Amino acid sequence: MAEGNAAAWASENTGDLTRATGNASRAKAGRSDFNIAAHGLRGIAALMVFWGHLLGGTARHIYDSDPSYARTVEAMWHLGTAGVVLFFVISGFVIWPSVVRYSPGQFALRRFMRLYPLFLALTLLFMGLNLATNAYPHLNDAKTIAAALSFTNIFVGTEQLTPNAWSLSFEVMFYALTCATVFFTLHRPSRAGMIVSGAICLCFLLVFPIACFFLGGIAVRLLHDRGITPPAGMAPFLEVIALICFALYASMSWFAYVPADFANPIALMILSSSLIYFYLAVLPTSLTTLCLRSSQTLYIGTVSYSLYLVHPYTYYLCRMAFDRLGLFTEHQLASMTLFFAVTTPVTLIATHFVHKTVEMMPYRWAFGQKIYRGRASDTQVAREADTDRRAPSAAEG
Repeated sequence: MAEGNAAAWASENTGDLTRATGNASRAKAGRSDFNIAAHGLRGIAALMVFWGHLLGGTARHIYDSDPSYARTVEAMWHLGTAGVVLFFVISGFVIWPSVVRYSPGQFALRRFMRLYPLFLALTLLFMGLNLATNAYPHLNDAKTIAAALSFTNIFVGTEQLTPNAWSLSFEVMFYALTCATVFFTLHRPSRAGMIVSGAICLCFLLVFPIACFFLGGIAVRLLHDRGITPPAGMAPFLEVIALICFALYASMSWFAYVPADFANPIALMILSSSLIYFYLAVLPTSLTTLCLRSSQTLYIGTVSYSLYLVHPYTYYLCRMAFDRLGLFTEHQLASMTLFFAVTTPVTLIATHFVHKTVEMMPYRWAFGQKIYRGRASDTQVAREADTDRRAPSAAEG
């Protein structure tokens, strides 16, 4: 593609973003990067995964001798695990402005400081505990550790170490492939580069079709930035229908989203309904925006990354304590209500501490700014639909 055509393509598809340069000069988007619904849904997705693990974990390790319990919680368990793919959609949506705005070096550095310190700290914690207990001896070998720390485990067939970090391997590869594609398409147009990066992306998508959720998030971003919306009167109705469909289909089954899974129409319906719902949710006047604009829900969105990685440890400690104290009784509803009532605040307290220290401090040290630099005011949100208005750029994803 010629440079002039690439520049025209960039202008058309990124809401009049200016071309990012090697020194990471900022491209001003047509709107603030901060989106209340996307930010709030981070927290909802993290809570879905957290509470899904409480249900699924007790089904496997506490009430495993009672099949009726597993059948009772199965739908909610499946719905909870769907929070991961919702995270992937959000990631595609929020990362697009950054990958366009920054040079590859700056983008990689910011992503590294955003994700790696917390990931490394909890991975080292897991390694120390596993070496001491030898609970998972197959995770103690050098190949597994090296692949986990480099996020290449998905290519060599080994596991991640700290719980939940498997999704980070896909996310990091998505960042790398998106950055390369944007670089050869927008930053430094190259026909050969576009062909090679495009071919690699296609191969990755065919082998790991879970990446469709990331791509869908980018597609929603492009539609959002161009102001392509459904009729205002229909949007709330469609949003509710899409949310119901997503919750219904996601509760039906669990998928790893490997190629064979997409032969099941339910997996396709989860993909399509999640993208349609998210597209409608990020509209400035959506019902989701209205419901998630409180300081409490936005706070959960802010600490969602810490919550996602920290909760397996607090869950395990609380489960072990409840088990030893005999608090998991035959009265399952009462036992689980108490378990949720104790584990949730304990986890949120631990999450807050980890977020303020391990997650935020390295990023502030490196860039002298918060990860999320503030939310839009109510006036800004109300005016977001005005495509001619220019708002300051906000949060890093």
